[in-house]
Amino acid sequence: MKTTIKKLSEHVGKTVTIGAWLSNKRSSGKIAFLQLRDGTGFVQGVVVKSEVGEEIFAKAKGLTQESSLYVTGTVKEDERSALGVELDVTDVEVLHQAVDYPITPKEHGTEFLMDHRHLWIRSKRQHSILKIRNEIIHAVNEFFYTNDFVKVDPPILTGSSAEGTTSLFHTKYFEEDAYLSQSGQLYMEAAAMALGKVYSFGPTFRAEKSKTRRHLIEFWMIEPEMAFVEHEESLEIQEQFISHIVQSVIKRCENELKTLGRDISKLENVKAPFPRVSYDDAIKMLKEKGFDDIEWGEDFGAPHETAIAESFDKPVFITNYPKDIKAFYMKPDPNRDDVVLCADLIAPEGYGEIIGGSQRIDDLALMEQRYEEHGLTDDAYKWYLELRKYGSVPHSGFGLGLERTVAWISGAEHVRETIPFPRLLNRLYP
Repeated sequence: MKTTIKKLSEHVGKTVTIGAWLSNKRSSGKIAFLQLRDGTGFVQGVVVKSEVGEEIFAKAKGLTQESSLYVTGTVKEDERSALGVELDVTDVEVLHQAVDYPITPKEHGTEFLMDHRHLWIRSKRQHSILKIRNEIIHAVNEFFYTNDFVKVDPPILTGSSAEGTTSLFHTKYFEEDAYLSQSGQLYMEAAAMALGKVYSFGPTFRAEKSKTRRHLIEFWMIEPEMAFVEHEESLEIQEQFISHIVQSVIKRCENELKTLGRDISKLENVKAPFPRVSYDDAIKMLKEKGFDDIEWGEDFGAPHETAIAESFDKPVFITNYPKDIKAFYMKPDPNRDDVVLCADLIAPEGYGEIIGGSQRIDDLALMEQRYEEHGLTDDAYKWYLELRKYGSVPHSGFGLGLERTVAWISGAEHVRETIPFPRLLNRLYP
């Protein structure tokens, strides 16, 4: 019977065959221990010389790291294994004998590992991070599907910037200028006016010359937009969304979290509701913590976000930022025109902002004023203005950065480990 490592526990006492790679091996004179992986998991195969004979035992002892093979054996319970089983090997068929595999069981520098990213992702740690990423993606789609959101795919090539910034990758679109999308938000607002509650899930690009552990040049964003939803309701949806993602990972990625040494108790506490701190109070908190250089009207950097998050054991919303440091489309607070109805969700443990969101301006006259203030008068933004002309409604939305979320939940130190092939300031290979 052919099966996978993940399903071995369903076949205890039976003889099965798996296709696998050899991730590591140790042997004595009479027993060989094969660490096998097949993409679904890792398991130990035990080859006993007296049981398999000279030929098969010699074949097993001669295996090299990352050789590919078919392994046949009997599934045996083993409580020491993360899967609860191991494989008593009866036969080995070598498909390809690998030679001089470059990533050996020793310390390697980061640049070396990044140069060999196509191989590094085979390691147990990287496997676990990418499996957690996969579960987060599943949980995202599950949450939105069960809450009646419609998935809409905005264009990747655009004629303008979503936020009027200059951190864009430029390209020629036949005779016109075009840019790689840095957000699908404006298009999602249009979709929300057609379909009510929508979300996009796709790649975005920021031409920022940043080398921090939180930044990538190419990354994936989840961007919901919701018609007839105001600011406070949006915050409630966001905290339910994050709670669902975290609890799904805890439930379905127990082995991966253990492999990474993640403190699961810190994740178990991530359940709605989340605390809320106004920008005004955040400034006071920072000054009390010794950040004397921060003044009202300035945006927060990574040290500021970390310091605020340290006061809480779950994600925290920082709300109502100054209008002048936020995007042109954010709706002013009806009680204060110097701040907007927005929030950044800051993850615990120093992982920084994972969500940015706001209620959008729905008043045509105010949006026209914003266009003038930001110089958005060209034809590229005409269609966006028209959303306020024809049946405008209160609406809100937010954006979740996938890689930062994976980093936080998995405990990875740098976002370069949370995407299969990261694009960094000085890295376009492999």
